[in-house]
Amino acid sequence: MSEALTTETALEEEVAHGSAPNPVQDKPRSLWSDAWRELRRNPFFVISAVLILLLLLIAAAPGLFTSVDPKYADLAHHYLSKPKYGDVGQADWFGYDGQGRSVYSRVLYGARASIIVGTCTTVGVALLGSVVGMLAGYYGGWFDSLLSRVTDMFFGIPLLLGSIVILNAFTHRTVWSVVAALVFLGWTQIARVMRGSVITVKQQDFVQAAKALGAGTSRILIRHILPNAVAPVIVVSTIALGGYIATEATLSYLGIGLPPSAVSWGNDISSGQTVIRTAPHVLFFPSAMLSLTVLAFIMLGDAVRDALDPKLR
Repeated sequence: MSEALTTETALEEEVAHGSAPNPVQDKPRSLWSDAWRELRRNPFFVISAVLILLLLLIAAAPGLFTSVDPKYADLAHHYLSKPKYGDVGQADWFGYDGQGRSVYSRVLYGARASIIVGTCTTVGVALLGSVVGMLAGYYGGWFDSLLSRVTDMFFGIPLLLGSIVILNAFTHRTVWSVVAALVFLGWTQIARVMRGSVITVKQQDFVQAAKALGAGTSRILIRHILPNAVAPVIVVSTIALGGYIATEATLSYLGIGLPPSAVSWGNDISSGQTVIRTAPHVLFFPSAMLSLTVLAFIMLGDAVRDALDPKLR
């Protein structure tokens, strides 16, 4: 008995000093905890996360950064590249556009439309594509063939061209009509990714054990398959978010997206292209913000991909 106590005491001392393995500390980490550990060490994730949080704050509360109304026009400031001397309280460091509106204020308020379109489209595409892909991959057979052919039909429609055709049918276009058009056409890639992931996961032993124990289909899909198959969808969705923001700006630039009266980076880029020689600041600042936003989300997606895929570490 005394020898057993002595051995146990010695083992506790070794664990306390780090010379012996601690069964509590050394338990295997889950995929998500391990991914979070890798993300915190990735400088690209930190930089992109800070930029995205700042953009979200700007989109949610642009009034914290400027007190100027983005639609207020003063023709005395027509295409000025900087505030006139004596303009007290003006924070229009980006200059003014052709109608005398503050470019700085419009850049900040324009982030709201782009972030809403990008975020809502990504959520809608992820939900719709995940449901279609999960059902096709789980049931297989003729049901998989049917959903796969429908997916191929939508996949053959270019996103930008299809969105132009759909949005032309709207007499009054808003942010939500743009989101609806992008979701209607953009779910196919997520569906393919989820289908392949579900086909792999449903062959695992824990899924077969759940079936043997009499678990229902909905419980197997939600509790067992979805948590283990959703990682690739998160990666693809995060990277695609920046592309949806760029697509919204392109549609607005072409006059098909948001109406000209809306404050949008695409609208400002469209109006600034005609004066690129005489007033380049009108085009440069919204273009720079759009590029920075897309880059931040692509960097975030790359970091998430590296963290969730052990082969890329």
